[in-house]
Amino acid sequence: MKIRSMLMGAALFALPAVAAAQEGRDLCPDRPGLGTPPCTVEPGRVVAELGLGDWTHEKDAASRTDTVEAGDLLVRFGLTDRLEAQLGWTAYGHERVKDRASGLIDRSEGVGDMFVGVKRNLRNPDGSGFSVALLPYATLPTGGSTIGAGDWGAGLLVPVSYELGKGVALEATPEVDAAVDEDRHGRHLAWGSVMGVNIDVSDAVSATVETSLMRDDDPSGHSTEALAGLSLAWQPGKAWQIDGGVNLGLNPDSPDRELYVGIVRRF
Repeated sequence: MKIRSMLMGAALFALPAVAAAQEGRDLCPDRPGLGTPPCTVEPGRVVAELGLGDWTHEKDAASRTDTVEAGDLLVRFGLTDRLEAQLGWTAYGHERVKDRASGLIDRSEGVGDMFVGVKRNLRNPDGSGFSVALLPYATLPTGGSTIGAGDWGAGLLVPVSYELGKGVALEATPEVDAAVDEDRHGRHLAWGSVMGVNIDVSDAVSATVETSLMRDDDPSGHSTEALAGLSLAWQPGKAWQIDGGVNLGLNPDSPDRELYVGIVRRF
């Protein structure tokens, strides 16, 4: 079932891009990076974004945890000139936890939760100039205990971007969430923001440097996650993108490092 779901997601990228020949907005994916762009998909168009692989490493005094995810699919549907719907799901996750004292290793795997969101652009839906949007979302507990949260969650993102000229843009994504508790029952407040700079290295290649600070008020213990990220995206054509990135933890509450690669296709 997992393999079939991953193949179905990958099959989206093998379909012919008949609509790609039409003139329209530049491709503006949600990936890569920590933040979210305010641009929306044109009405009648679909953008599929597939995370091919994602590895996260965390280490503390007691254990070392390595998490691998594959088939992280986000599909965006253009509904109107300023409105898009989003559906997301992760097909596979594997977690390996090693106890540093005993050397014992525990492994688990499973699928992820369902993501449902609606992005409403308020200014410049193509992302040009000064652009801002609202993205309310919910997560549904369809996943297992490995990468699933165990209960429903919800939140609101406010993506903002401002072009400075000469291929440089400032980006921010403030966020407030009703995040699922660590014990997998109930919700608590989490909030923070991503700040970044996007640079067009060439007509086809862009780079984004970001930092993220998120406060999580879980009942089991409050924490503040701080990350720094660098991502690269290559668009060989109007309807394609290949990307990758690295995130680094800046404090003990954060994962030590994360590496990921993915692909985007517009239809």
